[in-house]
Amino acid sequence: MQGAIPASLEGRHIVLFNWRDTANPEGGGSERYVEAMARGLVERGARATIFCAAHDHAPADEVVDGVRFVRRGDHLGIYALGALRLLLRRFGKVDLVVDVQNGLPFFTRLATRATVVVLVHHVHREQWPVVFPGLLGRVGWWIERVVAPRVYRSSQYIAVSRATRGELIDLGVERERIAVVHNGTAPPPVLDTPRSPTPVLCVLGRLVPHKQVEHAVDAIVAVRADHPDATLVVVGNGWWADELRSYVTSVGADDAVVFTGHVTEREKHEILARSWLMVLPSLKEGWGIVIGEAGSHGVPTVAYGSAGGTRESIADGTSGLLVDTPEELTEAARRLVNDTAERQRLGKGAREMSHTFSWSHSQDAFAHVLADAIDGRRVAVEDPDGP
Repeated sequence: MQGAIPASLEGRHIVLFNWRDTANPEGGGSERYVEAMARGLVERGARATIFCAAHDHAPADEVVDGVRFVRRGDHLGIYALGALRLLLRRFGKVDLVVDVQNGLPFFTRLATRATVVVLVHHVHREQWPVVFPGLLGRVGWWIERVVAPRVYRSSQYIAVSRATRGELIDLGVERERIAVVHNGTAPPPVLDTPRSPTPVLCVLGRLVPHKQVEHAVDAIVAVRADHPDATLVVVGNGWWADELRSYVTSVGADDAVVFTGHVTEREKHEILARSWLMVLPSLKEGWGIVIGEAGSHGVPTVAYGSAGGTRESIADGTSGLLVDTPEELTEAARRLVNDTAERQRLGKGAREMSHTFSWSHSQDAFAHVLADAIDGRRVAVEDPDGP
């Protein structure tokens, strides 16, 4: 059994509500975090169930690494279905609920008397008008900004970064009940994959508007002015894929951009190992788990500091670069591709920083926050493994 778990969680049944899982082609870093925490709870003596949306890439019910997965409904219907199943006790006896708020909460607080802990990767203030322009986006932001803090006004919160904690405080959640538990970085698989002899930039994540992959496309077009053989590898799936492909064509970059779609973990690490640089142009990131994964291969990242969590997962000027505008992102990419010594210096820093955050430590911290919550205590601990 890994780590030490407080006696109050031993044998307890914890249900984590999240809209996706990592088997879902649109799953990403937030799903990696949730599943790592669930595995950690199982390894430390608790029982863990993840409730998420159904999809064609995994069965409706299965157990993986001791974690029970229950997949039902689609990416919207899952919210009402999850609360209903909890109300009807379809999960059996539940001792604690982790309500993962990806913009919208599951409103589990209204469906159970069990302890509820709210997990937030980041607040979606900037994303609502991008993904849902008009009334729907305004309603979504109102629910996240006004309704959710009131519904969960007595619940413990967990944020994955200090930036997210600050955003929650701005929404009226008291600092005294927001714990910070960072993401970890798993050791990369053993590979025999050399760095590409020609420039390869990569971008990893769901293909949705707020990931702003277009900015990475603009960067590779600029890099090609000096290196005609440079390539951008885009890893991931999403509903914005067709629009993104059209943008690539419109700027004449079809021969410069490779879309891989969903890849296996090993394939992802092989791409990172070949890459010179990762570009993360997201509008918002609670943390950016791919930053540590790239760093484990000695690959630095260029990202927007305004994304929030990137200010903690990147040591600006040491493990990567934080920029403010698309023009600065393009210029930073060009400079690092042209400056081998600087790129390697930042790559070394990225590798060192990737070793700073361990999943084992995060799992211990997460378990202890849940134990305090089930014992009726609200805590504001901060992950001491942070930079």
